[in-house]
Parts: sequence; structure tokens; C-alpha cells
Amino acid sequence: MEIPVGTKGREEVTVVFENTAGAVGSGLLEVFATPMMIGLMESAAAASLSPYLEEGKTTVGTKLDVAHTAATPIGMKVWAETEVTAVNGKEIIFSVSAYDEKGQVGHGIHHRFIVDSERFMQKAQAKLG
Repeated sequence: MEIPVGTKGREEVTVVFENTAGAVGSGLLEVFATPMMIGLMESAAAASLSPYLEEGKTTVGTKLDVAHTAATPIGMKVWAETEVTAVNGKEIIFSVSAYDEKGQVGHGIHHRFIVDSERFMQKAQAKLG
């Protein structure tokens, strides 16, 4: 099934101590961590594609170019919104944004690739042996 340009995704979390910069080691302050914002963006993008993928296929993130532009304290909701802007064969490109209850806190571009799950994991596991 073809992935339409314009496909949108959304994921939301509440900031708690466990997803702050201080907790995940990306800084010392108790605000929403940049790695957690990136994970939220990736999660929203991946979930938006799942209805279009054949059985045994998934997507993996391969590139992110994002800016984290505002801090979000514990207790506020944060959400990521994604939109497919281009499909080049197995490569899907997204516009990604993150928001809290006061406005935009991040934005950027994200690339994902469609892969065969089993073959991808076999290749990864081969590194062990």
C-alpha cells in the first residue's frame, strides 16, 4: 500500500521526573529532555505509517535534524505532530513539531526507511557472532 504525502501522526506525554534532562542524563535540569522529545517525534512518525505497511515490515529512523526551542516543566503535557512531506521509494521524510500547553517547543525534519523486520534483526544480530 502506498504511503500518502500528508499522512499525519501525533503522540502525547506528560512531563514527569523520569523524562527530564536530569533523569536521562542529557542535562541537569528537571525539564523535558531533548532525547525524549526526539523519541516522541519518532514514535508519532512510526505509528502514522503502521497502517500502510505490509506484514513483516516496519520502519527505522535514520536521520533527525531538530531544534528544541523551549523548556517544558514537570506536570505539563507535551505532544509531537508529524506529517509525511515526501516518499522516495522506501524512504519517508517527515516534518516534525513538538508542543506543550504554551506553544511550540521543537521542530525539524525526520527520515525513516521501510525495512523487513526479520532481515533487519538478523543483520543486527550477526554483529554478535
